[in-house]
Amino acid sequence: MTGNLMAKGLETATLGGGCFWCTEAIYKELKGVKSILPGYSGGHVKNPLYKEVCTGNTGHAEVVQIEFDTDVVSFAEILEVFFETHDPTTLNRQGADIGTQYRSVVFYHSEEQKKTAEEIIALFGKEKVYSDPVVTEVTKFEAFYPAEDYHKDYFAENPNQPYCRMVVAPKVEKFEKIFKDKLKK
Repeated sequence: MTGNLMAKGLETATLGGGCFWCTEAIYKELKGVKSILPGYSGGHVKNPLYKEVCTGNTGHAEVVQIEFDTDVVSFAEILEVFFETHDPTTLNRQGADIGTQYRSVVFYHSEEQKKTAEEIIALFGKEKVYSDPVVTEVTKFEAFYPAEDYHKDYFAENPNQPYCRMVVAPKVEKFEKIFKDKLKK
């Protein structure tokens, strides 16, 4: 999933909203999402491993790469979920997760995605949606490296793990409450 358009009606989004376990769990439930893969983007090391990314020295962010059907969900709606389910105002941090690997970032695959992300962020500033400025990066997509297999479906496979219970589950519950009309059945 590294092209701009996968096929008619399919598009790719690459987003970093902190821990990819949270982000993956949320988007797996969104209507129109065809596939989702956790991984790494935005760094200077080819084929990084999780333990390397966790040091903050590779420059990568934990991201999810989403293939979605534009006939069902728009990129703007993908971003609506993104901004509603993480804190885009904290630089290199999401809750207790601290470091550049947890930064808020949209890796755009087209000029249209870039424009949409920039317009939404500008609107947030104009309407003072958040008490602090949005620090989400909008950066051209260059490469995506899939995370190790044990990260895939992490929340579904490990719902009783303490981090999943304390961090992931509340984010998923918030998403389900706010976007109940957009959930897969």
